[in-house]
Amino acid sequence: MALYVLYESASGYALFLAHGLDEIGQNTESVRSSVADLNRFGKVVKLVAFTPFESALDALNQCNAVSEGQMTDELRNFLELTLPKVKEGKKPKFSLGVAEPKIGSHILEETKIPCQSNEFVLELLRGVRLHFDRFIQNLKPGDLEKAQLGLGHSYSRAKVKFNVNRVDNMVIQAIFLLDTLDKDINSFSMRVREWYSWHFPELVKIINDNYLYAKVAKFVDNKSELSDEHIPGLTDIVGDEDKAKEILEASKSSMGRVCWPIADLFKA
Repeated sequence: MALYVLYESASGYALFLAHGLDEIGQNTESVRSSVADLNRFGKVVKLVAFTPFESALDALNQCNAVSEGQMTDELRNFLELTLPKVKEGKKPKFSLGVAEPKIGSHILEETKIPCQSNEFVLELLRGVRLHFDRFIQNLKPGDLEKAQLGLGHSYSRAKVKFNVNRVDNMVIQAIFLLDTLDKDINSFSMRVREWYSWHFPELVKIINDNYLYAKVAKFVDNKSELSDEHIPGLTDIVGDEDKAKEILEASKSSMGRVCWPIADLFKA
């Protein structure tokens, strides 16, 4: 069964016939090894037909259709004119290799042309892409690169779809992010208070601020080891020597658990 390969370039549609597969073997590795050598790869495929796009806008429309798995009227006419005719009631003696399975399914559904998309076809297309400018006659140096660059910019702009009516969208998202962060910080603070209160429950009534509570909990760690020499450190954190002494006195008569098994959480 003959194998044709459809290649969508920035300049137009091209159809290749893989006619030299017997020379290299019909497997992926053999095609991969022949891709780098143009003389060898030129014996594997040959150009059957090429139809250029009418304009940059036409190229963009064709590219968008291909990316969405849709066959345009231009592509359908090109395939029906260049591929062998299939007699009604008989199975085609050829298949069409495509890069995207979606567009292959659409071509099969609309034209009954059997399509395939596999690693073997992708390797053939890789070789075609590498040597495409050598297959097309009267193609000036740099023309293909200019077409690819122009189509790439147009395609990217169309996909971004910048909405001038929503220029404040980033501000809205930033405010939403700040609200989310506030909720997460409050949740984490409540977990710290809840867990550390198993060890030192009296500290909750002394320190109301969540940030200061976490700093004090990290500094105190094990309440049984708290002593007068820790007063200066506590004073630096809470900003009040009397409150630091109150924390020390509360630790001495605390009703919490003596053992603090998850103290390592506050060392991180």
